Amino acid sequence: MARRARLKADDAIYHIMCKSISEVDLFKDDDDKKKYLSLIKKYKELYKFKLYGYCLMDNHSHLLIDANGADISKVMHGINFSYVMYFNRKYKREGSLLKDRFKSKIIENERYLKTVSLYVHNNPTDIAGYNNCPEKYSFSSLGIFIGKRRDSFGLVDYGFVMSLFGNTLKSARKNYYNLIFRCNEEKLKEEIEFQDEKTEYESGRTILVRNFKPDDILEFIALKLDILKLQLYMKYSRKLVHAKALTVVLMRSLCNLKSTDICSILGNITQARVSRLSSIGIELIGTDKNYKNIIEDFIKIYA
Repeated sequence: MARRARLKADDAIYHIMCKSISEVDLFKDDDDKKKYLSLIKKYKELYKFKLYGYCLMDNHSHLLIDANGADISKVMHGINFSYVMYFNRKYKREGSLLKDRFKSKIIENERYLKTVSLYVHNNPTDIAGYNNCPEKYSFSSLGIFIGKRRDSFGLVDYGFVMSLFGNTLKSARKNYYNLIFRCNEEKLKEEIEFQDEKTEYESGRTILVRNFKPDDILEFIALKLDILKLQLYMKYSRKLVHAKALTVVLMRSLCNLKSTDICSILGNITQARVSRLSSIGIELIGTDKNYKNIIEDFIKIYA
């Protein structure tokens, strides 16, 4: 039977759940969970989505993602494929790890967003030792939401959700934490059934429209790195690695292009090389002050 096409929208907020196959835990130790969070960070830098909350349990994960104009399928494929490769390599295994492709449900209104957020952060209450203090669970964003823990990965965009719970951050955090314990878990589960639905959610959020032209990116990178645009089409050259890496990142991030599309545009390049350049580009943006704001700089000029 053919799979039903996933419902997607440029302005959608998604509740994502990924679950492992029954005989294997998705995360065997804390290092696995840290690796997964680092991959979320990597692809967040690439696709510029917003993360409104997360909770990693041993056999499944919950994410609240504002796609911000990105293709949610590409986002989650990148995160999960990279994690499965890491997991299989670490534990010397082969084959599938995830039960099926990730499950997603579009957040349809403000009430549902609040409900899902509470549900996701309620999960650690099922873990022994965290029944009465879920905020202490290191792999949930609840502690970050209520100001009890620093966001060491720099992942969570909690401001928008917290604004729905109070007029000030202090009152919102107090209200939010109280509701974690007052919510009826069974009722929440009924409301959080995973089925794709049309979004009716509207808000004052700004959405990054990904309709930029690859040619504009090529011109921008050539000017930024003081090279000829023609050089970006040349076959492998050590001198051009950074330029090509940043080009690939911008094309993936702002044009929603597949690796095959980028191969066609640049020529003389394989999909494996595009993937490697993407990793190099993300690392550059994250560590080199000269490129820290390169995506934002491009948008200012071409938006």
